Amino acid sequence: MSRVLVINPNRSEPCGAGIAAAIAPFATPTGPRFDVVSLPDGPPAIYSWADWHASVGPILARIAADPADAYIIACASDPGIEAARAATDTPVFGVFRAAVAAAIARAEFFGVIAIVDASKARHRAALRAMGLEARLAATHALNVSMDALLNPHAARALLVEAARACVADGAETIILGCTGMAHHRAAIAHACGVPVIEPCQQAAALALAALAGES
Repeated sequence: MSRVLVINPNRSEPCGAGIAAAIAPFATPTGPRFDVVSLPDGPPAIYSWADWHASVGPILARIAADPADAYIIACASDPGIEAARAATDTPVFGVFRAAVAAAIARAEFFGVIAIVDASKARHRAALRAMGLEARLAATHALNVSMDALLNPHAARALLVEAARACVADGAETIILGCTGMAHHRAAIAHACGVPVIEPCQQAAALALAALAGES
C-alpha cells in the first residue's frame, strides 16, 4: 500500500489532530495510507516569516528520515515547499497551492481568511509565484492564536464575519488560510453562502490523483 506523509510543520498536536480529521474521508481500505505527523522542533504555530523559515529545516529533516510515496506540507503558508521539492523525487503538495487550484476551478475570484495579518504577505507571495494574485478578491485576518482557533466556538463568529467580508468584497469562494480552521468549514459555508475550501482536503485529493496516475 502506498503512503502519503502529511507534515504539520508546527508542534501543535491538537492542530495535527484537526488535520487528520479533515483528511479522514480520503482514506479507504484499498487506497493510500495517510499518516499525519507534527514536528516537535517546529514553531508552536506559523504566525510570522520567522516561524515560516524556522519550520523549513524540520520539514526537510522529516522528509529525509521518513520515505513516502507523496508528501503534503499541511500549513496554509506552504513553508519550504520549493526546498522540499528539491529534496525528493516524490510529489510534494502545499495545501495553500492546492486550495487555490480548487478555488479557481470553482470561481473567478476567491477570498482568503488568514489567522493573523502577518499571514497575508505569505499568501500573496505564493499567489505571485502561481501567477494568480489578480484572482484574489480579498483577504481578511482574524488575529487570534492557534489555541483560540482550535476551540470549537471561540473563533467561529470571527471566521463567519471574515468570510462575509470577503464575499462583500467580491469573493465567489473562500479559502481557509490556516489548517486550524478545518473544523469550522461547514458552519462558515452555511453562513456566507459560497463554497468554502479546506486546504488539507484539496491537497489530499491531489495526492490521491497523483498516486493513481502513477499506478
